[in-house]
Amino acid sequence: MTAEQGALALLTVEQMYRADALATAHGVSSDTLMENAGRAIESQILNRWAARPVTVLCGPGNNGGDGFVVARRLREAGWPVTLALLGERARLKGDAAANAARWEGEVVALGPAALDGAELVVDAIFGAGLARAPEGAARATIEAVNERGLACVGVDVPSGVHGDSGAVLGAAPRCRLTVTFFRRKPGHLLYPGRELAGEVVVADIGIPASVLEEIAPAIWANGPGLWLDAFPWPRHSDHKYTRGHALIAGGAEMTGAARLAARAAYRVGAGMVTIASPPDAVGLYASEMAGLLVSAVANAEEFVGLLKDARRNAVLVGPGCGVGLTTREMALAALTGERAAVLDADALTVFEEEPDVLCGALRGRRCVLTPHDGEFRRLFRHVGDRLMRARAAAADCGATVLLKGADSVIATPDGRAAINENAPPTLATAGAGDVLAGLVLGLLAQGMAPFEAACAATWLHGAAASAFGPGLIASDIAEKLPSVLGRLAVVERR
Repeated sequence: MTAEQGALALLTVEQMYRADALATAHGVSSDTLMENAGRAIESQILNRWAARPVTVLCGPGNNGGDGFVVARRLREAGWPVTLALLGERARLKGDAAANAARWEGEVVALGPAALDGAELVVDAIFGAGLARAPEGAARATIEAVNERGLACVGVDVPSGVHGDSGAVLGAAPRCRLTVTFFRRKPGHLLYPGRELAGEVVVADIGIPASVLEEIAPAIWANGPGLWLDAFPWPRHSDHKYTRGHALIAGGAEMTGAARLAARAAYRVGAGMVTIASPPDAVGLYASEMAGLLVSAVANAEEFVGLLKDARRNAVLVGPGCGVGLTTREMALAALTGERAAVLDADALTVFEEEPDVLCGALRGRRCVLTPHDGEFRRLFRHVGDRLMRARAAAADCGATVLLKGADSVIATPDGRAAINENAPPTLATAGAGDVLAGLVLGLLAQGMAPFEAACAATWLHGAAASAFGPGLIASDIAEKLPSVLGRLAVVERR
């Protein structure tokens, strides 16, 4: 694992517990870790707010211990501090008890009344591994923070948000800032936890980076550090055939889908792109752009004929193809031979009644499936959070699964996964998914492995949309790719 990949690593709740334990084994005391955590939170608060009345909400575990440190340090900095504790001070244990003993101020019962007069709240009630919904005074206080619109700083995660899934267990405060430690957790990137966490700052509290090698994380935040080393930059010796030849199955009516995918595949570097077009639509496809190749294909048998040319090394089936037997046959044909494949949209829906047929054909293939939530539900019966569902589906079908959304998840059969976080809301526009499928296709055609291709395509998709800004339509995305790729190339040369 490179340093760049290590920086993008996400740790599950259990892995973070292990990181704490490994830090202690390396000579960093748990008391030091807690003190450093409190200092980091205090520093972030002082950087953002002038002194004001603050209520620190402490729970009965280590998060509460962090809260005691924050309260002590803010009080020493001259802030008026109210400390509210869930439960009895005498029942605290370990480092939490030690830091409670260092607090010389009053401790009030945790409840909505503790918020009276507060202009800032520090939420240190529950940690990332909370297993059940907050109840009683804890829930009432969390709800009061939201009802009063108080600025809130979360410790590790907002109380009530599970660190692995981002799910809200009953209630959680809406934080402006969350300070977490060593590495983020999946719940910081998955909705709704991502929205409730606000700005997330990762603080160094003294855990050695070397513990990552022992933990061996398999989940990352998606970013160039995860795949840039494998990106297929053009070489001086390249020509159009060495850059890959992408084949796209075009539909007869919704022709825009394949055209968007074709332009994206070209923009991301594919040397050649052919659209397999129904005869009646050849003229429309041919007028799309100079350099786009179009072949008339009347049925699945003729599509198979195009696949006999081994130079067509990556194929996309689905966008605008229609839900019917021809699409099903073309999808299965795409999964033969040595070529890479992308199955999207209708090419997934056609297997709704027989997902085992698709999964059987996928085994051992270099393939990326790109469903949105609705298509995913039609094809798979997995339940749970998005990360859990995508990983389970990838393991079952033997292909890389790109589960699209505001928090897209890319998962592989061997358990690796990445969560994307750079998609702007402007991507909620017709055709954006077709562009994404074309980006994946173009990178596969250039020899990129499925996981890295899907991760790179998803990140580029978001970066190009962000670069365009408001007013985005799907056709704008590919046109912004050159500038995004240009910036990446500068990073690559450093």
